[in-house]
Amino acid sequence: MPPAPGPSRLLAALLLVCAAGTASAASMSAASIRIGEAVLEPVPFSALPGFSADDLAASLATFRATCAAPAGPVLAEAAPGAPSQDLAAACAAAAGVPPEGARAFFEANFSAHRVLRPARDAVAERTSGFLTGYFEPELEGSRVATPDFTVPALARPDDLVSLEPGETRPGLDPTLRAARRDGDAFRPYPDRAAIEDGALGARARPLIWLRDAVDLLVLQVQGSGRVRLPDGRRLRLAYDGRNGRPYTSVARLIVTGGHLPLEGLTLARWTGWLRANPDVARDLIRRNASYIFFRLDDATPEGTGPKGAAGAPLTAGRSLAVDATLWRYGLPFWLDGTLPEPEGGTVPLRRLVVALDTGSAILGPARGDLYLGTGARAGAVAGLLRDSARFVVLLPKVVPPSQGAAPVVAPPAETGAAP
Repeated sequence: MPPAPGPSRLLAALLLVCAAGTASAASMSAASIRIGEAVLEPVPFSALPGFSADDLAASLATFRATCAAPAGPVLAEAAPGAPSQDLAAACAAAAGVPPEGARAFFEANFSAHRVLRPARDAVAERTSGFLTGYFEPELEGSRVATPDFTVPALARPDDLVSLEPGETRPGLDPTLRAARRDGDAFRPYPDRAAIEDGALGARARPLIWLRDAVDLLVLQVQGSGRVRLPDGRRLRLAYDGRNGRPYTSVARLIVTGGHLPLEGLTLARWTGWLRANPDVARDLIRRNASYIFFRLDDATPEGTGPKGAAGAPLTAGRSLAVDATLWRYGLPFWLDGTLPEPEGGTVPLRRLVVALDTGSAILGPARGDLYLGTGARAGAVAGLLRDSARFVVLLPKVVPPSQGAAPVVAPPAETGAAP
C-alpha cells in the first residue's frame, strides 16, 4: 500500500529505508508496493549487475513458452492489494520479438522491483532471499515388480481431490491441500505411512517399480523423472497430484538428528546414508507425510524438460518455482547470487528466469527453486544450491486502456545478450 501524503509519507519512506538497509529515501517513495511480507522497491534495469550481458534471448523463449501454455488458475491475483500481474499484453508483444530484441522487449514491457523484507532482523536477510535447486532424476525401474524393483510409483487415485491455495472443503482442515472424496463428503487423504501400509487398497495402481524407497523419495521430492527400463527404453514420469499433507525434508531430519552435518551435504551423500541405514531410513522417510502421485508423460518431446505447474516445459537454468499464492506463473525474476560447482567452489549467478512451477516447500516472496536440468550433474548442483540470492521481480507495465496493447519492440541496433 502507498504511504499517506504529507509528513506521514516521508516518515513511512524513512522507516522503509532503515528496514531495507540499502534503499534511499527517494527510491522508497509512494511507488513502493507490498506483496506478502515484502516491499517491492522500483529499481532501474541499469542497476541490475550483469543484466546487459545475460542471454536474455533464452529468457524470452522461456517466457513465450509460458504464454503458449494452457491457462491455469491465477492464484496470485487473489491476494489483497497485490500488484497487477496480468501478462496478456506482454505475451502479445512477445510474439513478434526476434532474439536480438529480447533486452529491449523486457525493458519496454516490464518494470523491475527489488524484493525487500523489512520485517527481518538482520540487514542481509532484508535484502536477500533463499534460492534452492531441483532437477529431473534418471532412475532405473521396471513395468512389473521383480526382486530388483520392489517399490511402486503410484498413479493418481480416482478419489483424490486437489485443492488450490485458499480453497477449502466443509469439515476439512484448511491447512490440507487435498481431500479424499467419500460420497458427498470429504475426508483427509491418507499420509505417507498409511499409503505404504495399504490404505489405498485397489486404488493403489503402480505405474513403475523402482529399486527402493530412496529412489521413490528422490522422484517425489523432484516431482518428475526419467526411468530406464531393463530393455533400454526410457519413460518419463510427470507429477499428477499429492495427498495434500505437509512436506517434511528428510535431508533436514538427517541433519537435525545428528546423523550427518549440513556442511557438504549433497544429494549423493544423504541418499547414500539412507541406503546404508535402512531401518532408520524407513522411519525418517515415513515422517514426511506428503506423498506424490504420477502419470506417464508420452507427449513431452525428447530433449525438452518436464512440464511445470504452469503447463509449459521447464528450461534448465531459466525456470523458477515460486510461491504461487503470491506470484503468477510467467513473471520474470532477476536472480543475483552464486551457483555451486560440483567440483567445488561457486560461480556468479546473475540471470533472468521465469516463474513456471511451484512446490509445497516454496513459501514466501523471496523464495525460489531453480530448475537445473536432467541427470547426475544437475542433481549434484541442485543438492548443493542453498544461496541467499537477491530477487528482483519484473512486473508488467500497466497500460492505460486508451493506449491499447503493450508496446511492440523493434529489434535494436545491437543485441544486449552476451555472445
